[in-house]
Amino acid sequence: MRYKIMVVDDDPFIRNSLKNIFDTKEYETIVCENGRKALEKVEDELPDAVLLDIKLGDISGIEVLNKIKSRHSEIPVVMVTAYTDVKTVVSAIKSGAYDYLEKPLDLDRIEIVIKRVLEKIKLSKENENLKQELKDREEFYEIVSHSPQMVKVCKLAEEYAKGIDTTVLIEGESGTGKEIIARFIHKKSVRANEPFVAINCGAIPKDLIESELFGYEKGAFTGAQYRTHKGKFEISDGGTILLDEIGELSPEAQVKLLRVLQEKRFFRIGGTKEISVDVRVIVSTNKILEEEIEKGNFREDLFYRLNVARIKIPLLRERKEDIVPFANLFIKEFNTKFNKNISGLSNDAKDFSLVYPWRGNVRELRNAIERVVLLSHERIIKREDFDFLSSERLLEKQQTKNIINIPPEGISVDKILKELIVGTLALTKGNQVKAAKILNISRGKLIYRIKKLNIKFPQ
Repeated sequence: MRYKIMVVDDDPFIRNSLKNIFDTKEYETIVCENGRKALEKVEDELPDAVLLDIKLGDISGIEVLNKIKSRHSEIPVVMVTAYTDVKTVVSAIKSGAYDYLEKPLDLDRIEIVIKRVLEKIKLSKENENLKQELKDREEFYEIVSHSPQMVKVCKLAEEYAKGIDTTVLIEGESGTGKEIIARFIHKKSVRANEPFVAINCGAIPKDLIESELFGYEKGAFTGAQYRTHKGKFEISDGGTILLDEIGELSPEAQVKLLRVLQEKRFFRIGGTKEISVDVRVIVSTNKILEEEIEKGNFREDLFYRLNVARIKIPLLRERKEDIVPFANLFIKEFNTKFNKNISGLSNDAKDFSLVYPWRGNVRELRNAIERVVLLSHERIIKREDFDFLSSERLLEKQQTKNIINIPPEGISVDKILKELIVGTLALTKGNQVKAAKILNISRGKLIYRIKKLNIKFPQ
């Protein structure tokens, strides 16, 4: 991201010098020679930060500061003064100035102050994005539990929520909704009004994960020279922390996490003061941790500490009763986003959604609905709107033996053949020639099987 910095000073030498400095740092620099010009450009440019001289030729810097803060309180303003006038500096700080610099300007001091300002901007934007994300999730990501499997999951999650600090292990493939269940547990617990913090252990480089989890002290390492950083455990104190993809955690971080789980205390990186936290830990994974232990990738003692309460989220294709309700939920979401008015799925679109394998689970379904709603100009979603989904995925589902649930008492071959033919006909919208080609049999054999198995399907 390229930050936009405005420099307001009536001295052309200072304006040009600061512009040259900031331009070499790859910032976008806007220069103004007086206060009135600055107030005009603030509205047009909306800079990320302003360096403002206290003494200007037309109106005072304090007046400019007040007007900027009254209209754009989020913009950090750093005052610049050639006078060691304590009262003026105090007045500027009270009016909302972030910091001040004295003339003659010191380049090192300028760089430190600007970096602090930009860190503040970055944190502010991250907080805004997080709030919006949470708002979106609360509005659209309800737990759909029409299937018996998800009813059982929700009841189990609600029971686990009653434990104040019981560690919960949530298992499931990517896209099944592990984080949604974690948030559900948090909302149903006594910690509901405290922070919920999620961190994806697999998305952070292994050499940075400890600093993200436990924080660091100023000067602990290169890049930490400007401020102390609170880790996710500290931020979530009193609430709940979700460690997503826990199987990706490095061995070193696993050791430290085990100690935190046992003692609820830790040191920031480079710190000498032990920090105590009251946090409920929920972890999730798309791996089988017992297998990771066998491979030597995961500590057995940590696994037993995490495996107190366990929930397994079923695949979307295993809970077909939830597919259409999920689709309707996402249609509602993207109707709002794209200003559409789609009422739902047609019958043939529903039939297709029930036989398609959805290997990406709820996430894949959501992405498919987003595309369909964006491109659709009709009031209802039709089967052909899903033609972009690979036809090979359905065939792969039907041919992969692991997808067919074979009960201990056995299963009829005719039943498997019937499901295969019905699914293929749904894929081809009843076209027997295409279905026979996909199944690699003649059309005559297909017709024979349809009659023998008493398959009813529109021509």
